[in-house]
Amino acid sequence: MKNKWIAVLLITLLGALQYRLWFGKNSISDYKGMQVQIQVLEQQNANLKQRNQLLKADIDDLQLGIESMEERARNELGLIKEGETFYRILPKQ
Repeated sequence: MKNKWIAVLLITLLGALQYRLWFGKNSISDYKGMQVQIQVLEQQNANLKQRNQLLKADIDDLQLGIESMEERARNELGLIKEGETFYRILPKQ
């Protein structure tokens, strides 16, 4: 009779542990969800690192001298020097 109760107790304990493993806090499904979140965050970090590298390159260019500032003014603001002729070539749409 005593062995029967021990077996029932052990099976109940095993069931409780299995329930916690599959459905409780920090379960396998939570683990898989966290893995997906980690992948999304790693992708975001990679994108931000690339953007930071581009910004750093721009900063380095600006620190190099007037040539980079002149290039930016030409490209972004459409500025030209005295005596220059500006040609804009538009693509066919």
